[in-house]
Amino acid sequence: MMEGKVVAVCVSEKKGTPKKNIKEAFLEEGVGIPQDAHASFGHRQISMLAFEDIEEAKKKLPELEPGSFAENITVKDFDLKSLEVGDRVQVGEAILELSQIGKECHTRCAIYHKTGDCIMPTRGIFFKVVKSGRVAVGDKVTKVIIE
Repeated sequence: MMEGKVVAVCVSEKKGTPKKNIKEAFLEEGVGIPQDAHASFGHRQISMLAFEDIEEAKKKLPELEPGSFAENITVKDFDLKSLEVGDRVQVGEAILELSQIGKECHTRCAIYHKTGDCIMPTRGIFFKVVKSGRVAVGDKVTKVIIE
């Protein structure tokens, strides 16, 4: 069984900008995080990135931190690369369904200009919230096995 943990819960007021770690949020079914710029954004309500990928990017830019790539949830010790579209994960009290792996960046966002690169197109994954709940730093992340 895969099990990781949440290291950051992040929001921003504008799309394409780094997010700030607010440590805890309520994920609303069909919406995402209501106070985030990406709330109600169709099938990409929540974005997730592995802490290990941020650590790798820090070799080039040491000031990077969770939220730098505009991800909502940063997780550690959880193999995001093994997930497929349709898989579900429980994060804290919420259940998320994987809706998209990676994304096309049409414009060079603030993150790209700051970092010279953006790992979201290849490493970022996106979810729809299928069950509302609170998520906080330290919460468990597990794959939901659908019988």
